[in-house]
Amino acid sequence: MLGLRRGRYEARTASADGDVIACQRLRHAAFRGGEGLAPDAFDSICTHVLVEDTRTGALVACFRLLPLTDGSEIARSYSAQFYELSALEAFDGKMVEMGRFCIAPGLRDPDILRVAWGAMTRFVDEEGIEMLFGCSSFHGTEAEAHADAFALLKERHLAPPRWLPRVKAPRIFPFARRLAALKPDLKRATLGMPPLLRSYLTLGGWVSDHAVVDTDLNTLHVFTGLEIRAIPPNRQKLLRATAA
Repeated sequence: MLGLRRGRYEARTASADGDVIACQRLRHAAFRGGEGLAPDAFDSICTHVLVEDTRTGALVACFRLLPLTDGSEIARSYSAQFYELSALEAFDGKMVEMGRFCIAPGLRDPDILRVAWGAMTRFVDEEGIEMLFGCSSFHGTEAEAHADAFALLKERHLAPPRWLPRVKAPRIFPFARRLAALKPDLKRATLGMPPLLRSYLTLGGWVSDHAVVDTDLNTLHVFTGLEIRAIPPNRQKLLRATAA
């Protein structure tokens, strides 16, 4: 994954404590706003990936990876704090949690996300990963602002029953039930979907039937899973071209 460069952006793994601190600073700016650090207990057990602008050296995106041998280790994940994931304990392939993904506020260059997915694709191929999962965040904690996006998730992208996460967090928005009768406006739903989640869904990903209200990071997030073998062949080809 080291040295993956496309255009003006390069993805690399953290090589020093300062890299992790830079990721924590970017997370604070992206999720909470302003200056500060947003560390947590999972930082010390994860591999951190930085996407940088090679012209300026600026950190433009970051995420972290937590590999798991199989579903029997799912309770070790960050996501397991918020979702009851016992159904996924039966998954018998290698897994990786992609967490704390964020892009520097104000940046909209789609190449940033492409480089991030290229780095992830290289990791998945090199490590033989069979499922990618994590929490995909909507900004803010007012569910009504994202009603069309949630209605579209309910209508087209719920997890298969065998993997469906159950409720664990004390504050949730049960969108599959609450919005059962709402027909989404597709344009508003698509525009309102977080870029990372939109990428997951394009590849065949699925989500939980409820969103967790995270007041600490001022987000609503959904559990998101992607079985690698379910990615359409044409999408796999595009991802591997980016990762090459």
